[in-house]
Amino acid sequence: MQEKSIIFDNSSYVCLSKVPLNPISRLAPTPSGFLHLGNAVNFLVTWAIVRSRKGRLHLRIDDMDGIRFRPDVLEDIFTSLHWLGLDWDTGPAGPDDFYQNFSLHKKKEYYRSRLQALNKTGKNTFVCRCSRASIKKISPSGLYPGTCRNAGLAFEPGCNAVRLKVDNDACIQVNNQRIGLASALGDFVLWRKDDQPSYHLASLLEDEEGGINFIVRGQDLLFSTAAQIHLARCFGFSSFPACRFIHHGLVLGENGEKLSKSRGAYALKDLRQSGGSFANVVQAAARILGLKHDTICTAQDLRHALNSLNRQNTFFKPA
Repeated sequence: MQEKSIIFDNSSYVCLSKVPLNPISRLAPTPSGFLHLGNAVNFLVTWAIVRSRKGRLHLRIDDMDGIRFRPDVLEDIFTSLHWLGLDWDTGPAGPDDFYQNFSLHKKKEYYRSRLQALNKTGKNTFVCRCSRASIKKISPSGLYPGTCRNAGLAFEPGCNAVRLKVDNDACIQVNNQRIGLASALGDFVLWRKDDQPSYHLASLLEDEEGGINFIVRGQDLLFSTAAQIHLARCFGFSSFPACRFIHHGLVLGENGEKLSKSRGAYALKDLRQSGGSFANVVQAAARILGLKHDTICTAQDLRHALNSLNRQNTFFKPA
């Protein structure tokens, strides 16, 4: 396999002042498609920052999307992380440990109970029967138009979902950017029609419970961050709204397209099995961190270079 070149969208920058002195973060892959170069860059950036600050890193595998769960992808997650040279402090050691002790499916009723507590307030949630197709007919942008807000429906698995009401004036500050949540996401789903918690609900509850205070994400998840901060405030949480976030520029394909696990392009599995090198992936992470990347080829190189920046107490800016 010919080594893929990486195009880096460096529209954002990473600043040392956004990193807590004792970061607690997580790697959160989903076992629905093989990890790609963009996932690897994000994991390397997260790992290097946490390790350089002597923080704590948790591995959380988000397997709530049961329909798309793939055991071969789960196994590949561990293989790929070890191949990249990454370790973690808490979380599953391998697939068997994950199935026995860390699958989020085991916590479904916990997620349900937390949502039910939110529902009892009577102000934040409502049941919605709209399909994506019906929403699209009314709202070409796909933004939910509020059809069922006042319908008073009862939840029935397989028939409807639960959404969070987002007021028109809801505005969330993420770093230096103010996001109007109503126009960005609208009333978003908390519990899906297939009787599973949504990504926003499960991810937030896990981060709050784990005391996560630092999260690195791609710029494409900025609206998701805003949604989860808003949801955390609805729950009355104090930890997650105080979390520090870094949203870095995306790693793009050769034609400038966003990488996608569903398309299978740029998969680490293919690169690894063809005997390819991950040096360009590490160097892309180094560029995000503002490091001189020509001599950085491994995760340990990245960590050592970042240690030097920490000692200088400088800003991280794209090189």
